[in-house]
Amino acid sequence: MFEGAQGALLDIDHGTYPFVTSSSATSGGAVTGTGVGPTSIGTVIAVTKAYVTRVGEGPFPTEIHDESATLIRARGQEYGAVTGRPRRCGWLDLPLLRYSNMINGTEWLVVTKMDVLDQCAEIPVCIGYKINGKATDLIPADMRGFEAIQPVYTTLKGWGSSTEGITEFEKLPKAAQEYLHFVERETGAKIGMISTGPERDQTMTLPEFEEALKA
Repeated sequence: MFEGAQGALLDIDHGTYPFVTSSSATSGGAVTGTGVGPTSIGTVIAVTKAYVTRVGEGPFPTEIHDESATLIRARGQEYGAVTGRPRRCGWLDLPLLRYSNMINGTEWLVVTKMDVLDQCAEIPVCIGYKINGKATDLIPADMRGFEAIQPVYTTLKGWGSSTEGITEFEKLPKAAQEYLHFVERETGAKIGMISTGPERDQTMTLPEFEEALKA
């Protein structure tokens, strides 16, 4: 099993160049970095927060500029692990997530920090973009396109109650379940794990995912 570091959009080849790292942060990096042949990799599991964050400069179409960002940053402890810099926070960006799934070959998603959104009455989710007035659900190929993005949102109902520490999907508030089902439908990847807090025992593994791992 190989564990990657850094987000897919920081990949030197497939990320938001020039705001990238110096290596391959996608699943393909496991092949080039270890010498293991690509046919030996059977399953790709991607990790995404229930929202989006970014440290430092670079394009961020769904960045939040009001008090919601302060709330999410405080509840999610969104500060750089080394520098302590506040992370930029934004709403979930489905075109970016679909792109990440495509370049990584993602089969399963792990959705973290669901509990951070517990106090949101409404949760906007970016479902597409307008670029120079034209609608699209694909990310731009260069920085000029990112600079012209206008996110198109749909708004989902918040659940308004604590999910912290819940470890069974059926015990999540109905609106939280709907949020996850929506993400699953819109991204084409199955959700296998969900975290509802920072501790190891605050993570649930869904039965279908467990069966797939055993196989």
